[in-house]
Amino acid sequence: MTTGTLRQQMMTVLREGEWDVRGLSQRLGIAEKDVIAHLAHVQRSLAAGGARLVIRPPYCRACGFVFEGRGRFTRPGRCPQCRQTRIAPPFFQVM
Repeated sequence: MTTGTLRQQMMTVLREGEWDVRGLSQRLGIAEKDVIAHLAHVQRSLAAGGARLVIRPPYCRACGFVFEGRGRFTRPGRCPQCRQTRIAPPFFQVM
C-alpha cells in the first residue's frame, strides 16, 4: 500500500470493511496513537466529500453496556455500569 497520502490510504482501507484502531495500525504500519489522531481528519474529509465515517461504538464485554454517542475514537477504560475494564474497541468503516 504505497499510493496516496496516509489519510487517503486510511480512507481506502476503511472502505474495504470494518476496522478497529489496532487493525488499522497494523495494516498501515503506524502507531495506534497516530491512527487516532488521523481519524478526526479523515472524518472531516469524508464529510466534505459526501461520505461518512460510521463508528460501531465500544461495548462492555462483561455486562453488555454500549457506549452510544461517545465522541472519542479511543476505547473507554472502564464500564460506568459494572466497573469492569473488559471493553471491546470501537470499529470504523466508510459508508
